[in-house]
Amino acid sequence: QVQLVETGGGAVQPGGSLRLSCTASGSITEIYSMGWYRQAPGKKRELVAHITNIIGGGTTNYADSVKGRFTISRDNAGNTVTLQMNSLKPEDTAVYYCNLEAMTVQDPYGGDYWGDGTLVTVSS
Repeated sequence: QVQLVETGGGAVQPGGSLRLSCTASGSITEIYSMGWYRQAPGKKRELVAHITNIIGGGTTNYADSVKGRFTISRDNAGNTVTLQMNSLKPEDTAVYYCNLEAMTVQDPYGGDYWGDGTLVTVSS
């Protein structure tokens, strides 16, 4: 079993900051990448930010809408990813989901795993 524990989120005024963290654990053989997606009401889930593992060079990728405002990082162990969100806007309001791409005992060819999601609300 793979577990993704998300922390952070909540309500903040426009221009404020929040930090999301996600820790992966369980029967993981190798982590390929981790990232954050979000889904606003009535919209499709979209990529927010993504970071590859050390072998992948720790390459980051961001949605155009968050570039310059959000920063994704990974801890040295490689199983915790943090999303620092600054200058938040009302349009950032959404449920944010942690994503893990990894080889696991259950899925030796690699698979996608998702957290339960954490709500971020940006409103005055």
